[in-house]
Amino acid sequence: MRKILFSTALSLSLASAPLLTGPAIAQARLQPGGSVQGDLSRGDSQLDSGEFIDVYEVQGRAGQPLSVVMRSDDFDAYLMIRGPGDFEEDNDDSGDDGTNAGLDVRLPADGTYRITATSYEPGESGRYSLSMSGGAGAGRGGAGAYAQASGAGRGPQNGGGGTLQPGRSASGALAQGDRTLAAGEFVDDWELQVRRGQTYTVSLDASDFDAYLMVRGPGGLSEDNDDDPGQRGGRNSRLTFTAATDGVVTVAATSFGSNETGRYQILAEQGGRAPYAGNGRPPQQAYQRPPRQAEGSIQVGQTVNGALGDGDRQLDSGEYINTYTLRGRRGQQLDLRLSSSAFDPYVAIQGPGLSEFNDDDPDGDGALDSRLFVTLPQDGDYQITATSYASGEAGAYRLGVFPADGRASQGRPRQDSYVEERGQRQDVRGGSISIGDTVGGALQSGDEQLDSGEYVDTFTFTGRRGERVAAELTSSAFDAYIILTTPSGEQLDNDDGEDGTNSRLDTVLQEEGEYQVMVTSYAAGETGSYRFSVVPSQGSQRQASVQGGPRVFAIMVGISEYGDVASDLPYTDEDAEKLAETLQRGGVLNPSSVVLTNAEATVGGVRRAFEQVSRQAGPDDMFLFFFSGHGSQEDAQTSAQEPDGRTESIVLRDGEITDQEMARLFNGLNTRLSLLVLDSCFSGGFARNVVDRPGVMGLFSSEEDLTSAVADKFEAGGYLSHFLRAGLAGAGDVDGDGMVTAGELATYLRRQFVAEVENVEAETQEGQRNYQNLVIDRGGVQVDDVVLRLASRGSNAGSH
Repeated sequence: MRKILFSTALSLSLASAPLLTGPAIAQARLQPGGSVQGDLSRGDSQLDSGEFIDVYEVQGRAGQPLSVVMRSDDFDAYLMIRGPGDFEEDNDDSGDDGTNAGLDVRLPADGTYRITATSYEPGESGRYSLSMSGGAGAGRGGAGAYAQASGAGRGPQNGGGGTLQPGRSASGALAQGDRTLAAGEFVDDWELQVRRGQTYTVSLDASDFDAYLMVRGPGGLSEDNDDDPGQRGGRNSRLTFTAATDGVVTVAATSFGSNETGRYQILAEQGGRAPYAGNGRPPQQAYQRPPRQAEGSIQVGQTVNGALGDGDRQLDSGEYINTYTLRGRRGQQLDLRLSSSAFDPYVAIQGPGLSEFNDDDPDGDGALDSRLFVTLPQDGDYQITATSYASGEAGAYRLGVFPADGRASQGRPRQDSYVEERGQRQDVRGGSISIGDTVGGALQSGDEQLDSGEYVDTFTFTGRRGERVAAELTSSAFDAYIILTTPSGEQLDNDDGEDGTNSRLDTVLQEEGEYQVMVTSYAAGETGSYRFSVVPSQGSQRQASVQGGPRVFAIMVGISEYGDVASDLPYTDEDAEKLAETLQRGGVLNPSSVVLTNAEATVGGVRRAFEQVSRQAGPDDMFLFFFSGHGSQEDAQTSAQEPDGRTESIVLRDGEITDQEMARLFNGLNTRLSLLVLDSCFSGGFARNVVDRPGVMGLFSSEEDLTSAVADKFEAGGYLSHFLRAGLAGAGDVDGDGMVTAGELATYLRRQFVAEVENVEAETQEGQRNYQNLVIDRGGVQVDDVVLRLASRGSNAGSH
């Protein structure tokens, strides 16, 4: 359900909305100072995590205060606002009674803002009221300002943070109850009012944990920093940025490792020397971008002599600089050398898509000369700057620019990466890590390079077949790219994760042995700091939300003894009993499930079972209706639902249930996934009637006009019954990750039918002969949607 909230203007758009499923309907209007009554209910759009939502849009102005209050007696209210420049604020509790929600914000820019009314827990429903006023000023809206950085769409209300005033130090503490990132780091959110074009420096000092800073704000501002560049070997964090527009930025004080806690001091100051864009590890003397004018030009292969001294331009920190312009080509590899016997040389280059600097030649055996290998990412003019490491140093120097001739690896620095362990940083020796490690590192000039010019750091880990892992690379400095190579040499690549610039590769390992991961960038020559991890995975977001344990609510019906109704069948009653035993043995069958065989399998018995089981199965559960027995066809009026003019049914002990009635029974379900399995003649005709809504999948032993055979060779009433038991017991888990997905189950069943049922004859009611063919209709169920988690394979029973 999508509603429209009026301010001075309004618009309706589904672009950039929260992650939705379901219809989007404009329903109500609200003028500032007014309120609207609404309700969350089934049929509304939903977040991926299952909460129903109503979305309102308001056209806002930069600096405009806005106050929104959501109240409900039926559920725990939750508010979210999203807007231009990645602006986002969430609120769980408004501070009155702990269940209402309120947002007081000052809008950072002109544009359309989306206000989402939802609940704290998935599946909550009921009435609510929503009111909007001009606002009481720029206040905090709550947690959730870092969904892009953390990968967590929402979290509990933050326990710390506040407002930063430039020049005034503030104190805080990371502790239990704070908002957490997806990897488990606690976060305090601080707000800082900024002005366009003004440079700001934020420092985070902590003795109890390894400090880490993140800044997000209007105009696309997104900066991270691990270490203070002025404290070599220290664990404090300092970050300098320039505001792209007026507004409020959010500064996240957090830690490098998960679950770290302790006290800290945070300080925001105007001014500071912004580091070279794109590099998260600047040297101690941060290099400020020089003016575009240069002392002259230089060409590849040329060496110039110069001198630093009085009259030259200077950095804010006092170093003299001379700048030369180089006309470069995309992909060109250069070797920059700056030498002097009068001062400690420092060379830098900046241009289209490139910002690099270097203090000492890594091959200089302790000498102070500076050397830098770079690959130019684009055609254009580049500024090469000759300066000194310390302020005020002067004297003659010699600057040369030479073709690298493929020697970019010469003198490259040791791969700059480390893993956090028990509060201490351990260098990654030889690039070897373990599953579960999070690594900090940097791509930099002089690293190994791909043939196409991208810098690369390489890590290895040992994996086992069937392990599901996620390799994730995040960076605010470059567009992340991951290349995973298996022990047998197969290569898997990933460019973009969920936010479009970071990279996430989720896969099930198919081999035992050593895997190699190359951490690199999408474009040639990109540099900067990154965080990289290989961790156990529960799959995609949709898969990770599926609970394990006894979550299969099943009605299993099998009839062998039909009395006077129809001829008896062998094994069909055992099909239902064996399926129940298989699911129970696997730890996935809910005790509320029902087995009906022979005389118990009446029309009334099936209807009562639906009422009983569907009442207990909820939106986190899977529902299964299984039938093995006779199927029938009757003439009916030709329609869109019955284009062949026949109604299909399953034959019970005292009557029949038609495909239309089965559709009505399934329509009353409120489950994550509903599975209809019919091993009976003409069963494929149920697909068109029942598999017509989201979350319903059908498996049928034959096409709608053909009979199904008894599987005597397997001592089973039907082939589908026999293969289904094996598939749900684990044979359908093709990749071995402990989950049977809809795509895996469908593939397994099709392969078994091809191998075993290919030549089994079938016929129509008119005696036309053909062969029995499996019918699978997934409808809106995706191939990666989980049918069930296999508790026996170590899945997290009962967990999300």
